[in-house]
Amino acid sequence: MNIVIIGGVAGGMSAAARLRRLDESATITVVERSGHVSFANCGLPYHVGGVIPERSALLLQTPEALRARFELDVRVQTEAVRIDRDRRVVVVRSLMGGSESELPYDALVLAPGARPVRPAIPGIERALALRSVEDTDAMVAAVAGARTAVVVGGGFIGVETAENLLHRGLAVTMVEATPQVMAPLDPEMGAPVHAALREAGIDLRLSASVTAIGERDVELSTGERVPADLVVAAIGVRPDTGLAQAAGLEIGARGGIVVDDHLRTSDPAIYAVGDAVEKADALDGSPVLVPLANTANLQGRRVADLIAGRDVRDRPVLGTAIVGVLGLQVATVGWNEKRLVAAGRAHRVIHTHPLSHAGYYPGAQGLALKLLVDPGTDAILGAQAVGRDGADKRIDVIATAMRGGLTASDLAELELAYAPQFGSAKDPVNMLGFVDENLASGLTDSIQWHEVEDAQRDGVTVVDVRTPEEFAAGAIPGAVNVPVDEVRDRLDEVPEGDLVVHCAVGVRAHLATRILQASGRSVRNLDGGYRTWVAGMASRS
Repeated sequence: MNIVIIGGVAGGMSAAARLRRLDESATITVVERSGHVSFANCGLPYHVGGVIPERSALLLQTPEALRARFELDVRVQTEAVRIDRDRRVVVVRSLMGGSESELPYDALVLAPGARPVRPAIPGIERALALRSVEDTDAMVAAVAGARTAVVVGGGFIGVETAENLLHRGLAVTMVEATPQVMAPLDPEMGAPVHAALREAGIDLRLSASVTAIGERDVELSTGERVPADLVVAAIGVRPDTGLAQAAGLEIGARGGIVVDDHLRTSDPAIYAVGDAVEKADALDGSPVLVPLANTANLQGRRVADLIAGRDVRDRPVLGTAIVGVLGLQVATVGWNEKRLVAAGRAHRVIHTHPLSHAGYYPGAQGLALKLLVDPGTDAILGAQAVGRDGADKRIDVIATAMRGGLTASDLAELELAYAPQFGSAKDPVNMLGFVDENLASGLTDSIQWHEVEDAQRDGVTVVDVRTPEEFAAGAIPGAVNVPVDEVRDRLDEVPEGDLVVHCAVGVRAHLATRILQASGRSVRNLDGGYRTWVAGMASRS
């Protein structure tokens, strides 16, 4: 059996290695346009920043090693230029000598990945991207003679690259066309990221775009010119579908190659995996683009199984992701609130601000968690976590719960590992479940940070149950301060009418809410407390 794989990084090399383990007799050829295969592309920004000092650490395999171990014919610096579906051959061209040849196939796997977005603005040819080892070499060389840098785009690669250029001593400006970096986050969850970037010295320009790139600066939509010895285009990526389109394969509305749950394209002899293909969203089955390495690697393994005759199916995606930003861990899974609102989908929101582990054990760090829940079924729709420690494992637990079909209230029942240096007896994930139980059962009601101002205009009184010292240090305009320990004795001082009660993060306010409810008052707890309200208001500025 002749199997040709186009693309030799995550999905392609996973497919090739798995195929060899399943079929010792197959002829397996891998074609890769760049000079390297099976490299750690997620580590590229960290080599630019010197965090990974040795370039060789990024090169996980070589063509020679892959031939020796797996008997794979790996052809680097070789471009697939045409697919002849009728004859079942791929025409390839050597980028070294320019000669062309044909590779016959019984099964063809497309794993070309994605290409960086390059907007049509004057001077864009000077902007560097960061997708390959060659890109990394070019950026390392450019950094050596640079003092200033502009990173265009505030997504995952953008913030990682900005941080690493900062590590190299450059003055860094980040330009993001939207009001926030890292689009998977909701605004109030992104506010700590903005603060971390600015505190580190990165000049963050939001709601601005680059209109022209000069020899030593860039021009912004605001009319300003920003010094830029080095310009990085980190605006995003698009599926690399040129070869598939030319071959007449179906391309979806999202711009990726359409595959079924057996990873077959519209031609049953051709499969496709990785960043180039559209995936099925785990929440509603809609086509989505999710350019993540773990998904590409799993699809590579699955397509090998399918070609070898094993009965497996591709899984839908949750979009679970994490990035490190200047000591912060920023993690997401599923849908954010922005997407739920845009889709008109009902949802319940829960914010908490626990510590990463037991507070009495040294080193505990604050953590912001946001859980999104279907109010009708109690299904978990998504979650976000931002903090200096513990965000990764909380999002992983929630992602696992979503994959397993657990409800939000089920999170309260999870038996999670506990010791004071690792967590709390009531883990932050358990606490999300406890809060959801209270809301789902009607024991308490909540209000979101962005709803407070409208509620006040409607005559609702905000009662702040923090200490007088906390209240004096900063408070919601118009709020009345009645400390939680005094609520029972001062019920007659609480203004008439509907109430919104809050503390710093919501815990003390829960008790105050129950006390006021017992006295017959209509009360809502400000979800996530004053801390979430402050973050939300900061996201508007």
